[in-house]
Amino acid sequence: MNETLTVRHDLAGHQFEVIIDDHRAYLAYMDLGKQTLDIYRTFVPNALRGRGVAAALTEQALAYAHGAGYSVIASCSYVERFIERRQRQAAKG
Repeated sequence: MNETLTVRHDLAGHQFEVIIDDHRAYLAYMDLGKQTLDIYRTFVPNALRGRGVAAALTEQALAYAHGAGYSVIASCSYVERFIERRQRQAAKG
């Protein structure tokens, strides 16, 4: 991916989103209270796939959660795999 993505956080709508060429990708979460976020969905339209959009959305969501002191439940399978990969990479050093 060679382009810089602008990820927007819609705090009221509980979503992170990227819009490129009129195509919208998003990551949706629920604030469960007690400093816990449930990230339950990522969606990237076919026109934007393979460009690192889901990874950028996930990175921003996790950075937001960490910065705000939230723990994360990854109900979305993509986010669950993303976190697992990151943990494996960190363990390798």
